[in-house]
Amino acid sequence: MRPGTALLRLTTTHERRSILDGAWWPRSRNFATELPGLISALTERLGPITRIGLDSAAWDDMPTRMTVDDRVVHIDVFSVGDDTALVTRGDQDHFSLLVIPPETPPEAARAAMTEAVRSGNPKQAQQILIDTSR
Repeated sequence: MRPGTALLRLTTTHERRSILDGAWWPRSRNFATELPGLISALTERLGPITRIGLDSAAWDDMPTRMTVDDRVVHIDVFSVGDDTALVTRGDQDHFSLLVIPPETPPEAARAAMTEAVRSGNPKQAQQILIDTSR
């Protein structure tokens, strides 16, 4: 899969009882290449995305906003290193995605994505990555 192509899984239930709502496996750490594909895929599934929060340590050169599909998406930068992306749809609707590091082997990435969308999953993002890397 080439950089910029969003590999995304979202939960299929509307209950949202899990800690995570889905998982994203970017193919590189190039923000400008990877984020537009994610935003387009999320918009197609969830509707217009207004904000996304990402860990600054995981990305190269992060802007504070980006225009994707003629819509401005605000970028919130944080440095907590919790392996998640916080996506905002509208004013208050938040979705939390596991962000799988680009260098993750395919088998481990698929396992992490499956675990992240498992109904009722109680695990934090970092624990999923630890458990599926074994």
